[in-house]
Amino acid sequence: MLRILLALSLLGLAVPPAAAAVVWRNYSYFSVSGKTLDELMIELSIRGPQVRSTGQRHPGATKLQFNTRLGYTEGGGKCWISAATATIKARIILPRWKDRRKAGRELRIYWDALAADIKRHEEGHVVIAKNYASQLEKELAALPRQDSCKPVAQQAELQIEKVLEQYRKESERFDRVESASFDRRMQSLYQYRLERIESGRLPEP
Repeated sequence: MLRILLALSLLGLAVPPAAAAVVWRNYSYFSVSGKTLDELMIELSIRGPQVRSTGQRHPGATKLQFNTRLGYTEGGGKCWISAATATIKARIILPRWKDRRKAGRELRIYWDALAADIKRHEEGHVVIAKNYASQLEKELAALPRQDSCKPVAQQAELQIEKVLEQYRKESERFDRVESASFDRRMQSLYQYRLERIESGRLPEP
């Protein structure tokens, strides 16, 4: 799950073009307790981060801030965007289990699979965001030249909103697909991890 913020910096100076959108990650954790799977699931539903878009708590969350810097150039009676740089600040919130040492082996294995899946899911939101940020950079740089910078800036704002909306829809689709396959995925991940532990390819939890 995610929350999106947008910061837009419109510069009259040229800035170096970026090869790809830059992502800054920050991780934070919340604690859960429990000695059974049911207890852990209840804790996740109570203590997990609340996502504003759904009003619900989730086992993990990603809060994203998009920062867009535009460089303008004027010449020959025209104005255009000479550089567009998108930066993403991602705060990823993940669970941390306090009662691991007191729990049974099967639950420890299941938790390791679950925690890894939660992190993979949240990182998936960041990957989607980076892809759309890179797309945004290209589309902003390709905007047509205008007689002054004001209409260029207006076009840029519209383009930013368009791409962000595309990102929101793709991220929501990602959540739906992941949610629908959760039970099947967790069963497979648990079995895979168990087999690797029993074959000696992973240490005992």
